[in-house]
Amino acid sequence: MRGSGAAGGATGPAARKSGTGREGAAGTGGSAGKAGTSAARTGTERRPLPLPLRLLAMACAFAAMVAFAVVLADLTLDPSPASVSIAHTNLHPGATLKIYLDQPAFRDAVKQIGGNVLLGVPFGILVPVLAPGARGVLRVLLLTAVVMLLVEMAQGALVTGRAFDVDDVILNTTGALVGWLLLGRRLGRAVHARKRKA
Repeated sequence: MRGSGAAGGATGPAARKSGTGREGAAGTGGSAGKAGTSAARTGTERRPLPLPLRLLAMACAFAAMVAFAVVLADLTLDPSPASVSIAHTNLHPGATLKIYLDQPAFRDAVKQIGGNVLLGVPFGILVPVLAPGARGVLRVLLLTAVVMLLVEMAQGALVTGRAFDVDDVILNTTGALVGWLLLGRRLGRAVHARKRKA
């Protein structure tokens, strides 16, 4: 009886120690797990560039946008008296694209379509850098479409030899999507921090 009591007495503290060890290990493991999760979250979040570099990037993007606006105005708002007889308004999506693709020279089709797509690429690259609130693809595309619609309307109403063409707006907006996918999305994230959700 004494031996079993001694064994019981020895077993009690040992069990308590063993239990404490397990609880401590569980507690340590829980803390380590939380720390690992926080580290993983911190590692996946991209921090923006330092403030001086951010300001420099925005200044460069602004200068590039001004230069692009000048080029855009020169290309789209320059009168073309020789084209008066062939310029016509197009309100049906795809109609002008069909004309481009039906041209006998494939190079001419690539020039017309590619030129309009390239004209929209700078929007997709520069807008996410200049406007933090318009970094998302839908806002970039909407802004590009609005600007190009205004340009096309100005062409049709004010410029000799030019006409409104909805297909040009579609191609320009497609170019903005290409620019956003290639560079705009990454540049926007690098320059502007994401807002954390509460």
